[in-house]
Amino acid sequence: MKRFMIRCLLLLTVLFIGVLLGMQLANDGLKKMKGYDDPTFEQVAKISGTESGDMKASFLGKNITIEEKQKKLEKLKSFNLFSKMGDALAGGVEKVVQISTNTVVGKIKDIFVELNKI
Repeated sequence: MKRFMIRCLLLLTVLFIGVLLGMQLANDGLKKMKGYDDPTFEQVAKISGTESGDMKASFLGKNITIEEKQKKLEKLKSFNLFSKMGDALAGGVEKVVQISTNTVVGKIKDIFVELNKI
C-alpha cells in the first residue's frame, strides 16, 4: 500500500508539473502568434473614473460611453421567455427543497423528543 501511494504521488506530481509547463508554453505561443508584446491586448475590458466623476470604459481598445450602452439597454426592455422560465423553475425548486428540508428536520426533532422520553 505504501509503494502504491508513493507511485500515485509521484505520478500526480509529474502530471501537475506537465500541466504547468503546458500552460506556460501555450502562453508563450500566443504571445509569439501575436507577433509583438502589446500591453493593451492584455486587458480586454477597462473601466475607469475621471476627475469630474464620469465613467470611461473601453472594450478591446474601443472607447465606450456607459450612458450610451445604458440607454440602448433601456430601449430594448425585451421580454426574455427563457429568463422568466428559469426564474419560475428556480423558485419552484427552492420551495420544494425548503419544504422537504423542513419535513426532514421535523421528523428528526420528533425522533429526538421520543428518545428523550425514554
